[in-house]
Amino acid sequence: MQTQTIQELSTKKCVPCEGGVAMYTMAEAQEQLESLPGWQLTRNGQRIRRDWQGKNFTTGIDFFRQVAQLAEKEGHHPDLHLENYRHVWIELGTHAIGGLSENDFILAAKINELTVEVKK
Repeated sequence: MQTQTIQELSTKKCVPCEGGVAMYTMAEAQEQLESLPGWQLTRNGQRIRRDWQGKNFTTGIDFFRQVAQLAEKEGHHPDLHLENYRHVWIELGTHAIGGLSENDFILAAKINELTVEVKK
């Protein structure tokens, strides 16, 4: 698969996936992540994750609301996690193929455009 810039990814729309789409190899995923600041591979290359330290509990929840609206619009839904009242992290993967698809990188690029008030 061809590596895309964050700008290229953020202009695309997630496509419905019920399986049958190409899954990124570990090498392809690592290469694609170079254009997505803050994201890293997890679960043996089957998912990507990014962490934020919110300013407080409310900023974390507000950020999740933004992500939820985006996810609904895109039709691709991440796993959202809140720990220790302000540590938020998001994990993306395409369940239908058991790995990473282009949708995961598209949504990651769009999440990177959202604002979260972080701890200073």
